[in-house]
Amino acid sequence: MTRMALVVTHHLAAGHEDAFDALTARTLEKIRTSEPGTLVYAVHTTPGRPRERVFYELYQDRAAFETHETYLHVRQFLAERLAHLDSVDVTFLELQSAAGTGLVAGTA
Repeated sequence: MTRMALVVTHHLAAGHEDAFDALTARTLEKIRTSEPGTLVYAVHTTPGRPRERVFYELYQDRAAFETHETYLHVRQFLAERLAHLDSVDVTFLELQSAAGTGLVAGTA
């Protein structure tokens, strides 16, 4: 089984930080409670860049990622976030190896 991951960097419009963070918090709670194939969905701030939010997402496999994209709360997030963004960058990753909490056991 191949884990799938991505890094999404959101560059926020000036003055939209709090609204974007509130939207993210609502969405994270739904991901946490209803997406067993989402192993990690972490939101980071970047020191010195107050209008940047970096998401690290790790999924059980590609099917779990594709299922993630079908949930209503994710579709709503993707639509609503547009009002808060200047731009967004997405980088897809393939996990080779890892250490940590055990969420990634069985990786190649």
